Amino acid sequence: MKQALLIIDVQNEYFTGKVPVTYPAGSFENILKAMDWAHSSHVPVVVIQHTNIAPEAATFRKGTPGWELHDEIKRRHADVVIEKHLPGSFTGTSLEEWLKAHGITTVTIAGYMTQMCCDTTARQAFHRGYTVNFLSDATGTLTISNAAGSISDADLHRAILVTQQMRFSRVLKTDEWIIGI
Repeated sequence: MKQALLIIDVQNEYFTGKVPVTYPAGSFENILKAMDWAHSSHVPVVVIQHTNIAPEAATFRKGTPGWELHDEIKRRHADVVIEKHLPGSFTGTSLEEWLKAHGITTVTIAGYMTQMCCDTTARQAFHRGYTVNFLSDATGTLTISNAAGSISDADLHRAILVTQQMRFSRVLKTDEWIIGI
């Protein structure tokens, strides 16, 4: 099993922008811990950055402060940075080509948002035959309210984790992943 850590969309929009991540507490610190451990353990780190290509996009518009990777992510080692335009990190990107070129068979998911880009990427990886780990405390979300209803950040996060564990991923805490459980 050769694995890579996927750091998905840890961008300023989730900290100082229009969609601040609120749950779980400590998710950002666990993302950094996972990155540091991966680098020191020679596990490749793939940083994925979302770009909204709509000309007047309100969030994640290329070149805006919200689009930028968080400074702590930029300070850490990344083997490759891949730009994406849709929730799935495999769609229209070089991710699968990069993983295959490096013999990766297992991907570990960390980043934002649990129910959107992390969930979609995990499902895409599973459908492509990868073994998937999903870090429950190194992914995060916020409370959502729209025309379909509303859901708290904690309930939304938990629902995705339960669904991931049912079929797509092995759901772990960052420390469990690090020690190899």
